[in-house]
Amino acid sequence: MADDYLGRIGNMVRDARKHRGLTQQQLAERLSTSQSAINRIEKGQQNLSLEMLARIGTALDSEIVALGAGPTHLRITGPTTLRGSIEVKTSKNAGVALLCASLLNRGRTTLRKVARIEEVNRLLEVLGSLGVQTRWLGDEGDLEIVPPKQLRLDSIDEDAARRTRSVIMFLGPLLHRADDFELPYAGGCNLGTRTVEPHMAALRPFGLEVKATDGMYHASVADSVHPARPIVLTERGDTVTENALMAAALHPGTTIIRNASSNYMVQDLCFFLQRLGVEVEGVGTTTLTVTGREVIDVDVDYAPAEDPIEAMSLLSAAIVTDSEITIKRVPIEFLEIELATLEEMGFSYDRSEEYVASNGRTRLVDLTTHSSVLHAPLDKIHPMPFPGLNIDNLPFFAVIAAVATGQTLLHDWVYENRAIYLTELTKLGAQVKLLDPHRVMIEGPTHFSGTEIVCPPALRPAVVILLAMLASKGTSVLRSTYVIARGYEDLAERLNELGAQIETFRDI
Repeated sequence: MADDYLGRIGNMVRDARKHRGLTQQQLAERLSTSQSAINRIEKGQQNLSLEMLARIGTALDSEIVALGAGPTHLRITGPTTLRGSIEVKTSKNAGVALLCASLLNRGRTTLRKVARIEEVNRLLEVLGSLGVQTRWLGDEGDLEIVPPKQLRLDSIDEDAARRTRSVIMFLGPLLHRADDFELPYAGGCNLGTRTVEPHMAALRPFGLEVKATDGMYHASVADSVHPARPIVLTERGDTVTENALMAAALHPGTTIIRNASSNYMVQDLCFFLQRLGVEVEGVGTTTLTVTGREVIDVDVDYAPAEDPIEAMSLLSAAIVTDSEITIKRVPIEFLEIELATLEEMGFSYDRSEEYVASNGRTRLVDLTTHSSVLHAPLDKIHPMPFPGLNIDNLPFFAVIAAVATGQTLLHDWVYENRAIYLTELTKLGAQVKLLDPHRVMIEGPTHFSGTEIVCPPALRPAVVILLAMLASKGTSVLRSTYVIARGYEDLAERLNELGAQIETFRDI
């Protein structure tokens, strides 16, 4: 029995290590042990203490192995037919940006209906370690944030910070609060090496210099340096634009940001900054003109808009299960290209008249899906900066293409290895061929069959596997689903309310 237990742990460690793209030697170095010890662990030939189990879980940034009850898995029984209606929750990416932006405000910030996801939980832990008081109000996800008079930048929670990619967005607001400070390297999704240099280029005009050593960003700020000309972003990235916006918000002069992202979370941040008294012109365009304030000290109440990526997730669930459901509060302006692509593939749906989100700005509709016979698009599907097809929505077209007749080429040019995770669909019966680190060819239609898969370490591909399992015949198991909890609140439970059969369980 003990051998079975150790063997199961070994298999999970091995699969998690491979999903992380680590060799046995690299994992050994993280754990300060030998490659031969890792080999024995993965073969189930090594007794393990609770301390070592916890260290392995931390090293793999996963609940693959954890203290206490152990990692969470999902057991899915299919094929599924979904029925009923569901509301889209507020934006994950806007929520984390607004949490970071709350550091700009010396007054009380109240955010409405914040998604209670693990990424938010990690940021709240980091904020708490800095002395920020946060508390949930009621059961609707309202969050109150009260900063201290002086942030405790020397006591930052390194473990929580390393488990989120969002902590890099502390640079923009913090550069006005201290002449020097340190931030741990960001973690989050394993999507390959994405340089932080675009962030540095955007923030140097405000006097920020960062040196990266020993797993920390060492930041220093020259107070005498201010933007002398428009800031031209070398990458039209969402978080880069947000960092530049937050730096400009506490600069009392006027800052022009060119090649800015105009994506949904950036727009929400702009609307929030306007509530703080910051002048922001050009919202929704690639040129933002920001007139900041030397001090921001206001009590503000703001509701971020709904999440277009969650809306796309729910649309995909309906499509792959050939179900008719109504998806309410869909931010239509951030899904128009996706819907146009789906219409070209034969997707049929109805949409309501437009209405306005709680932020008073974002346009919403209700969508009702219909049973549709899909075919492959004539051209490849690839993402572009807004108003193009969203990079985070691209993976969902993999599972949609798998149920369409014909060949579909997906080109994920942004991340150098996210496409690799989409090949996991082959384990469920899909025909997915990896052409190179950026492109996959998918041939359908597919008759999915259930199997057991360890959750990919990237958020959207992990959800894609879950959606394929909904359409699979028989029982599937998706192991170690922490990465899904990072970006979705109660996704399995909400799908169950539509008729899915998803059981949450633990086995260690």
